[in-house]
Formats: sequence, C-alpha cells, structure tokens
Amino acid sequence: MDYKDLTILYEDNHVIVVVKPQGLPSQADKSGDDDMLGLLKSYVKDKYDKPGNVYLGLVHRLDRPTGGVMVFARTSKAAARLSEQIKDGTFSKKYLAVLTARPQEKKGRLTHYLFKDQANNIVRVVPMTTEGAKKAVLDYNILEDNDEAGLYLADIRLFTGRSHQIRVQMSTVGCPLYGDVKYGKNQPANSFSLWSYDLSFRHPTTDKIMTFRIFPPDKSPWTLFNLERYIGIVKPRD
Repeated sequence: MDYKDLTILYEDNHVIVVVKPQGLPSQADKSGDDDMLGLLKSYVKDKYDKPGNVYLGLVHRLDRPTGGVMVFARTSKAAARLSEQIKDGTFSKKYLAVLTARPQEKKGRLTHYLFKDQANNIVRVVPMTTEGAKKAVLDYNILEDNDEAGLYLADIRLFTGRSHQIRVQMSTVGCPLYGDVKYGKNQPANSFSLWSYDLSFRHPTTDKIMTFRIFPPDKSPWTLFNLERYIGIVKPRD
C-alpha cells in the first residue's frame, strides 16, 4: 500500500489525523505488512523533505481489522500531551459496531478484567486477581435494530484502551461482532464490523477541542442501517 492511498483529515506541525483502512496494522508487526505508522512517516518525510529519521508518535491504536479515525503526534511534546489526555479521560473515542445479538439492556456499562495471551494473540476475561489482568470499561448504546437481518447497530465509547477490548467484552455478554471470526462463531470472513467513527481531543498546543467524524465503508452490513441519523453529519455522495 502507498501513503497516497490514505485519507488525511487534518494536519499541522503538531498532529496528523487520518483514516485507518480496515486490515492495516497500526504499527509494524511480525507479518511484515505495511502499517499506518510506517506509511505516515514516509508521507511526512516526502511532503516536508525531512532528512534522516522522521518522528511520529503513535499515541493510540486500532486493532488490525478495525478501521476509522486516528491521530498521530508529530512532536514528542504533542505525543506526551495527547497521552496525558488519554490517561485523564479527556481523549474521547467512539465506535460503531454491528452486533449479532441484542444485549438484554438497550444501553449500559461493561466492566471486565482482561488478560492477553501474547503467544496466541487472543484476549480472555479473567478474575480481577489474575496476574497481568487489566481493567476494561466501555459504554454501549443500541441505536438501531435490523430484526430481518438479525443485526444490531451499537454506539460504543471506550474508557480504557485494551487490546481487542470491544470484541471481547461484547462477545462475553453474548453479542459478538458481525464478521469477528476470532471471538464469534460462524461469522462471515471479510465483513468485520467495528469502526472508529468519532475522535475528540484537545489540540496539544492551542487547547482547542477538535472533533472528527467519519462514515464506515459504504458496504454491508453498514448499509443496513440509517447511519446519518446517528453520526450527525451528511454522508458523502459520489
């Protein structure tokens, strides 16, 4: 993949806000495939004719199958300030997810303790006292039912950024994501349905609140729902 294929939403001397395609790692992994961090470093190096190594801070991640809006820091100071916002909860991440079952309650908060099996790249819910367990918290709200398809559109806000968090927590309550073959049963491949649609943070130098919203891909299962009603922006037309 070439960085020219990426969609840049905003950039200045401190941050770059970009849309991560589904299937692209946030940073280099053992697959050796192209990754967001590497592509954006090449973009900055070429656009601004930067000599030597280019600094770009990865302050948050999206799982490889997940797409949507991300922000990268162009300076170490910006990276530190954005990381601090993540810690104090002022850095807001919202996701759309298509679930294969409806939770008992239309909206609620889920709290679990997660442990990542690094060798097998899988995350499990474990007792709080388990060594290495990390607390995971999210809020969900069911926006729309498509009973004919047996699918449900959820708005999810993360309060912690654990690996595979949304996928594991929703699967644990019996509502796996559509297309998630790792944590759901009999799911169709290549239809992973988790999208980072809303990102909000304070600019690291101006302190201005910046909010970015982006639609998921124009394909099933997203097209089964009236997304414009919930995202609050008009869907781009060809």
